[in-house]
Amino acid sequence: MNHTQPILLILDIDETLLHATVQPLGHSPDCRIGPYVVYLRPYLTEFLEQTSRLFKLALWSSSSPDYVQAIASQIIPASISLEFARSRDRCITRFDPEWQSYYYVKDLRKAKRCGYDLNRTLIVDDTPRKVERNYGNAIYVTPWYGEDREDNELQRLAAYLPNLSGEPNLRRIEKRNWKNSGQF
Repeated sequence: MNHTQPILLILDIDETLLHATVQPLGHSPDCRIGPYVVYLRPYLTEFLEQTSRLFKLALWSSSSPDYVQAIASQIIPASISLEFARSRDRCITRFDPEWQSYYYVKDLRKAKRCGYDLNRTLIVDDTPRKVERNYGNAIYVTPWYGEDREDNELQRLAAYLPNLSGEPNLRRIEKRNWKNSGQF
């Protein structure tokens, strides 16, 4: 196990990095993609630039492939190259008998099969259920719905993440209370 290997930081898109909706909010959107108006979470560009200096970055969403590619082309600065941008076709579909509905799970074993060390992989998501097979790799953020323009979650996360870079096994680090760690 090589703890000097860069960490793979996988980022969810919707309600983690941005909010996309058909109905415009009470302020101007940052861009439009297909039928959606898109609002970028505050500090998104700064977050991507900061984290790309320390981590390998990737996107993984339970949205459609064309949506993920369109979003990636809009929000990822040209100076940043992604390891991958995955969509729902790389998720596992699960059925919830209580709600009688399907949902998508991002199983990090698929990243492991591509050569990524899961001890050096983190996934940032607003929905714990979507990473239910890899809780030890997860960092949960508060969902963002485009209204709170004073939100600083990404700024706080960018301050927290460097503290993990020297850890040999990120899965053993308690990350559920990262916002209360006092490290930023």
